Order: sequence, then C-alpha cells, then structure tokens
Amino acid sequence: MAPLSWRHHTLLQALLSRGPLPEPDFHDLFTAISGKNPANDQQLFSDTIGKINKELGYLHFDLRACINQYDGMVYYGVVNTIADEESKLGSKYSVPQIAFYKGLLEAIVQDGGNDGSITDIDALNVQIDNQVVIADSSQDSQSRLPYSITSFLFSQKEKTLNELIQDRWLAYTPEGKIGLGIRSFLDLRSWFRGNDIPSCVVCNEAGIKASTCPSEGCNVRIHNYCLKKKFSQRKSTRACPGCATEWPRQEGEDDADEDVNDPGEGQEIPSAPSAERSSRKKRKGVKAELVEDAEEAGPSTTMPRRSSRSAKAEAAEEASTAGASQPARSSKRRKK
Repeated sequence: MAPLSWRHHTLLQALLSRGPLPEPDFHDLFTAISGKNPANDQQLFSDTIGKINKELGYLHFDLRACINQYDGMVYYGVVNTIADEESKLGSKYSVPQIAFYKGLLEAIVQDGGNDGSITDIDALNVQIDNQVVIADSSQDSQSRLPYSITSFLFSQKEKTLNELIQDRWLAYTPEGKIGLGIRSFLDLRSWFRGNDIPSCVVCNEAGIKASTCPSEGCNVRIHNYCLKKKFSQRKSTRACPGCATEWPRQEGEDDADEDVNDPGEGQEIPSAPSAERSSRKKRKGVKAELVEDAEEAGPSTTMPRRSSRSAKAEAAEEASTAGASQPARSSKRRKK
C-alpha cells in the first residue's frame, strides 16, 4: 500500500491543529486539496478517509464523523480509540479536573434526562469525591482521598468549567445550559454504549439530546433531526416504533408545510407531457405578444402597453371597415 501523500497529511494537520471541523469546512478543505467535490466524488472521499484510518489504526487513532445532537450539524475529528493510564498522561487536565469532568458527564447524561443539559449552578455543585476509585473500600477511605480532591475549591470548578467549554468538551446549548461539546460526542461513543445510555432507534447512536415517547412505559428515544427525517413523508404514520403510540409534533412543525404543492381531493394532476406542452404554449404566446407589441411600437420603445393595445384595436377596426365598404363600391361600378 502506498504511503500517505501530502494531501492526507494536510487533512490530518488541519484537524489536529484546528480541532473538529464542521462538515462544510472539512469538505471545502478536501476540495481545495484534491480539486474534487465530496458531494460529486463520494467514492474518492471515502477512499481518502479509509486510507488515513488504516494508517492511524496503528497508533490507536481514528478519523471519524459525528453529529452534534444540539444543532444537528456533522463534524469531523481525530480521536483516541483506547483509554488507558498511559493515554491519560497526555492530558493537560489534572486529576481533580478529570474527576470534575466525569461528574459533569454523568450529570448531563443521566440526571439531565432527554434534554442532555444542566444549569450552571448544578454544574458547579457536582461532587467529585465519588469519581475517585480507591482500592480499599473500608470506612476510612473517605479520609484517604487525595488532598487535590478534597481541596478542590469552587473557584477552581469555575475555571475548569470555562476551560472545558473552551476546549469543546462541553458547550452551551441554545437554551443557555451546559451540555456536551463536540469532542465528547466524538470521543465517548464507546463510553455511551458501555454505560447503557439509551440509543436512538433510527440511527442507533446515544440519545443524549432526544425526544422520548409520550407513553410512560416506553423508553424509545429519537433525535430531533432523526424525527424530522422519519416523519417527513406526509402519509407516514407518526407512530412510536416501540409501542405504536402517536408521536406528538415537535415545536416548529406545521401541517401547512406538508401540504405545500400537494393537490387537494378531487384535483387532477396533469401528466408531464401535457404540462410541458401547455407551458411551452404559454411561453410562445407571451413571446409572440411581446414581438408584436414591439413591432407596432416602432422606434418609440417607451410606449405604454395600453397605448400599443389601443393602437392595435384601432388598426383592426379600420381593416374591418375597409373590408365592409369594398363590396359596395364594386356594386356601384356595375350599375354604371
């Protein structure tokens, strides 16, 4: 297999230096490097990503795409596929900061419900004592917690929270709450599955920010963007895949949007050839009328439409008058 070219290196360098990129930006970068549009050359795009991942696999890295569940936008990024003590040494965060992030993650995913977010106050009140694993589970284990954990102040939590948002491990949601950042969605795919986080029944990804079935005994979750895709067809039934309960409409959905360009009952849809012929006739008729008006207007191209039509009517009236008087003149000639 041929080694990676400068094009592959450039894509990797951009992701490593800039962090996760939105799909439009990553596609623009790919187009600038290869001269090909991923939308038109999907096979080339897939082969390029596959070749990069084959080489990154030796280092336990992966170039992958994921969806930001809060806005539905696709991102590309490079992630570490193995979580061990050695990989933790490469983190810039300290032990209490990592414990604080784990506490925030559990609060957002488990306590946040299907909204996938918590308030700033709830985030700063997250306890980190239970995030540290101690081999000896005796009663005095609490007293043997590391000093860095027990002395982690409120001001340090505020600073860490801002750093996690800046590094895109966390993010503010459109509602102004604290949610997961795009790096968490990219890196924690296996963690979501290992912790039994309910997945979306449409895309099979973790349903952090999702809509739930209105039935109390049903645990079905569907992302908002998956929901729009699933129920986009007008005649499709809005039934829950798990219990067949009618799925309520989300905010922003409108019945009128589905009826646009949809023929009503009793109306007949013209066939494509007849519709095309009628449109051609209309275009020809409009074109002929414009040409005729231009010829009658003569050199004065600023003549109003009404005046040209009146002139045309007068010309037609004079022609009919002349046609009617011509037989009378010929009859007079015969009498003479």
